[in-house]
Amino acid sequence: MSGENSPEKVSMIVFSGDMDKVMAAFIIANGAAAFDMKVTMFFTFWGLKAIQKGNLTGKGPMGKMLGLMNRGGVDAIGPSRLNMGGMGRWMFKKMMKKSGVASLDELRRQAREQGVRFIACEMSCNVMEIGKEDFIEGVEMGGVATFIAEASDSKFSLFI
Repeated sequence: MSGENSPEKVSMIVFSGDMDKVMAAFIIANGAAAFDMKVTMFFTFWGLKAIQKGNLTGKGPMGKMLGLMNRGGVDAIGPSRLNMGGMGRWMFKKMMKKSGVASLDELRRQAREQGVRFIACEMSCNVMEIGKEDFIEGVEMGGVATFIAEASDSKFSLFI
């Protein structure tokens, strides 16, 4: 441990919006939190899908078009390969359930229950026209300085 009373820290940037990568990020976050580590997940660009409610986003025409094409929410996330127009997502969810693997929604909920900190990148949100109200409860807004402050004294940092 870094100090007698301070827990070790883990920081990760979640850049990908792919099911397999988001799943790995939540599994690692849950594992680290189970070891009493303080975990911060900084979601940016496509990774923001993992912490969105799933409603349509965007204010202007381009933002609305992006919101329609890149609808957020863990139920909309497809695998990085073999998505096949959503069929791959459906297939993987069935296979995961059959194998007793927690769903993305369950992994995300477990992470929140263990105190994992979720931060949405303000710059990405501004560019993609995603508002704070488009995120699940408990998501903080922050910039790169927020992530760097967390990562600077972390035991390890990951980019997923």
